[in-house]
Formats: sequence, C-alpha cells, structure tokens
Amino acid sequence: MGVHDWARQALTTELQAAEGNGFDEAMALRALLSAIVERSKSVRSIDDLAQELQFLADNLDDGRDYAFMRP
Repeated sequence: MGVHDWARQALTTELQAAEGNGFDEAMALRALLSAIVERSKSVRSIDDLAQELQFLADNLDDGRDYAFMRP
C-alpha cells in the first residue's frame, strides 16, 4: 500500500468516526483540513505549504484540460 492509499483509507475511517459522533461530513472535512495544515506548518516551510495548497486549489476541477497535457 502506498502512502496515498493509506491516507485515503485513514480519511475514510476518520469520517466514519465523525459520522458516528453526529458530525456533518463537510464540517468534519474542514476540521481535518485545518488540523492537517496546522500540523504541516511544524514540518514544512510556510511558503512550501502555501504553494502546495495553491496548486491543489488551482487544480480542483477534474474535467479541466491543462496546457501541459497532451490530448
């Protein structure tokens, strides 16, 4: 299992726990994202983290074509 598969599995487990505690999925995801960003600041530079978050935000649309991609 790769680290990304592990992360998806861990997320699924935590979201099930959040649901069991009566938390809305959207709110649980926001809380997890905030906690991950906060923790990431302790092991990465703020600029590096900001660049990665900006890249992820810029690439949210799964159906978007990118100039560097070939058809």
